[in-house]
Parts: sequence; structure tokens; C-alpha cells
Amino acid sequence: MEQTFIMIKPDGVQRGLVDLRLLVGEIISRFEKKGFYLKGKIFYLPRLVLFLVKMEDRIWFWCHGSGLKMVSVERSFAEKHYADLSAKPFFAGLVEYIISGPVVAMVWAGKNVVVTGRKIIGATNPADSAPGTIRGDFAIEIGRNVIHGSDSIESASKEIALWFPEGVAEWQSNLHPWIYE
Repeated sequence: MEQTFIMIKPDGVQRGLVDLRLLVGEIISRFEKKGFYLKGKIFYLPRLVLFLVKMEDRIWFWCHGSGLKMVSVERSFAEKHYADLSAKPFFAGLVEYIISGPVVAMVWAGKNVVVTGRKIIGATNPADSAPGTIRGDFAIEIGRNVIHGSDSIESASKEIALWFPEGVAEWQSNLHPWIYE
């Protein structure tokens, strides 16, 4: 099954109207509702206050080998992630931004998840993103566009290897046969 790398950027992690974790939960929910699934072991714990990401009445608890983790990014790591943009005039600002707060890194799997994930996310410039996309609904500025998604299967493989060097546990939801033929 195809995989993609999705990262909720510092502005996406920090924003929230009542609860700082609401936007993260909304983004996860959109990918789940489409039929994609997080790789690795994820446990749902009803109403236990254990970890960071709350969605509806569930708390996401992640462990080693899961396809979701919250991390504070070091400068050298950010420079490696964005190496293909190093010649661009906005590179220094992009690195400063990505190290400004924690990010949520995820590995999602599903049929055509790279292309469809990019459609769920919306255009890089939020002004060009349709309503109903993540950036169309939650972002205004191109430099604060909430989320990153791999733009190809090749970049997804590279980004997953970079962000999850420990690997991601193999796991398949029991809902899989109800979503995929």
C-alpha cells in the first residue's frame, strides 16, 4: 500500500480556539474519514489524559514504531529536510519557522495517498486553496500554511526514512476490507 509523509507544522500544532490540540485532531480526522490509516501501532484510550493529541472523545497515545510522533526539530535536521530548497531566498526563514515549535510527523497509508493527500491539504499558497481543504480552511499566509505533505512517492519514501529512521511497525486496521477492494 502506498505511503506518504505528512507533517503538521508549528503553526498547526500551536493553533486552537479552546484546546491547543483541536487542529491536530481535525487534520488527523480528515485523513481517517477519507479511508487512509496511520501506519504503526496507535492506541485509543477513552477519556484518559495521557498524551497530547485529543480527537473527539479519544486520546491518541503513541509508542515506538508508531506512524505518529510529536518532535521539536533541530536546525541541522530542518536543513536536511528542506535541502532541496536551500538555494531559495526563503530557505533561512523556513528553517527558523520549522524549528520555532513542535511538529507532528505522521506516516499515512492508502491507495493513491500521496496525490489524494495533497488534494486534502490544498495548494501551497492558502489563497489558492479551495474551501474544504486544510489550507483553505485553516491558513492565510503561505509562510504559515499549517501542514506539509509529500509531493511524490519518491519524496515520501525519502521523508519517511528521514523522520522515522527506527521504522514504522506493520499494522492494518480491521476496517481495511470495508474501504479497499
